[in-house]
Amino acid sequence: MPNEPIHHREIPEGFEPDDIPAPLRAIRGRGAVQNPTGRYEAASRAGDDPDELAGRRTVIRPLAVRDAMSRNDSPDVPFDRAVNPYRGCEHGCIYCFARPDHAYLGLSPGLDFEQVVFAKHDVAAALRRQWARPSYVPATLALGASTDPYQPAESELRLTRSVLALALECGHPVGIVTKSNRVLADLDLLQALAERGLVRVFLSVTTLDAGLQRRLEPRAAAPHARIGAIATLAEAGVPVGVLAAPMIPAVNDAELEAILTAAHEAGASSAGWILLRLPREVGPLFDGWLQAWLPERRERVLSLLRSARGGELYDSRFGVRMRGEGPYAALLAQRFELTRRRLGLPSEVPPLTTALFQHPRPVASARPAVRQLELF
Repeated sequence: MPNEPIHHREIPEGFEPDDIPAPLRAIRGRGAVQNPTGRYEAASRAGDDPDELAGRRTVIRPLAVRDAMSRNDSPDVPFDRAVNPYRGCEHGCIYCFARPDHAYLGLSPGLDFEQVVFAKHDVAAALRRQWARPSYVPATLALGASTDPYQPAESELRLTRSVLALALECGHPVGIVTKSNRVLADLDLLQALAERGLVRVFLSVTTLDAGLQRRLEPRAAAPHARIGAIATLAEAGVPVGVLAAPMIPAVNDAELEAILTAAHEAGASSAGWILLRLPREVGPLFDGWLQAWLPERRERVLSLLRSARGGELYDSRFGVRMRGEGPYAALLAQRFELTRRRLGLPSEVPPLTTALFQHPRPVASARPAVRQLELF
């Protein structure tokens, strides 16, 4: 019967790539080649029809939020708060560490993650409520720390733009990471924020090879478009940097110096890098991608990754999860440092200012008693 659930093995925490069935078929325009059952779903599927999966169009669903900001205490990232206007991402980056979050919504971290995207239409209103609290103390807000704030839906919904407009109104600092040249649609707001020392943008550039990019990140901007966005932002006076991320062993790691150099020549004033991370379901999904696109390199890729992760494919420990350890990871770090110095890029970027922050005024729909206080 067509409506019966199809069985598909759930993916355990301690995944081994050899457990994944082969061969797997690439799907044009999508990163994942599988749609495994989310770990919290009651029913499971076994053998999705590749033609049906390939024919599915992206669906945007609303997602209500009460508190827009998420908090973290990780020493590995330079921020303690973030906002993501979207859950799921149509860019379809096969390595995206946010994929496992879709399981909390009863969906697959595989193709569902890139085909079913949730939009937080009230994200700016929720953020306004949080910032209006007298106890709120500002610090740089990471915009798009998990999923890209400038994925295709942003062109119509403009949720990221609404957050930037609120940040400008309140004098709140914002840091942006994106793989899209759609960021240029908000150049007016970014310039206004930059003039007040309130914004820094990072373009994530994974590869300069357009063919490889289309396989790794099928619906993200092409490499030349990202480098072009860096140039436009720099010319407009918006502080912009590059993230060579993720570095994938035997896939794109040979491009580290070329990525940094191209971005610097375009106007990037800072740089960073991250080693491939494969938490939870991302591990088997990435292995499926290797089987579909680079089967001849699969063993080499996984072997090098294990060498940097203590023999495993993922290590969640603070201090090593972003960079890895061991000879391979040390060589990557050395190559980055030598290139950074050669290009004259700073080892650290100055913090954005919080001195201009003002709590937002209550919105027009606030209770009359609250609005009345503005008269005194």
